[in-house]
Amino acid sequence: MRYALLLYDVPANWANVDDARMGTLHKEYMAVADDPRAYGGAQLSPSDAGRTLRLAEGELLVTDGPFAETKEVLSGFYLVEAASTEEAMEIARRVPTLSQMGGAIEVRQIVER
Repeated sequence: MRYALLLYDVPANWANVDDARMGTLHKEYMAVADDPRAYGGAQLSPSDAGRTLRLAEGELLVTDGPFAETKEVLSGFYLVEAASTEEAMEIARRVPTLSQMGGAIEVRQIVER
C-alpha cells in the first residue's frame, strides 16, 4: 500500500535553529527520504508564499498564504510504500518534524485507481 506522510511544522519552532542543528536535522530528513520504502516527497516553500483559491458565487477569490489560520502549516511530504498503516506510522516517527520540532504528521493511504 502507498501512503502520504504530510508534515505539519510550527514555523516559530524553527526560528532559533542554528546552522549545526539544521545540518543534523537535514541529515535525518534525508535518511527518511533515502529509505527504500520512500518513493517521493518534497519540502514546500513557506506557507506565507502560497496562495489559496476559492470560488464564491462564480468569482475566483485569491488570498495570500494558507487556507486557514493555524499554528501548524503544511511544510512537506513523503510518499512511502508500506505493508500497513502501522508500518507507515513507524516511518513517520523517524521524521524530525514529529520527533524533534513539535510538529505533526498526518498519515494518509493513497487511493489506488
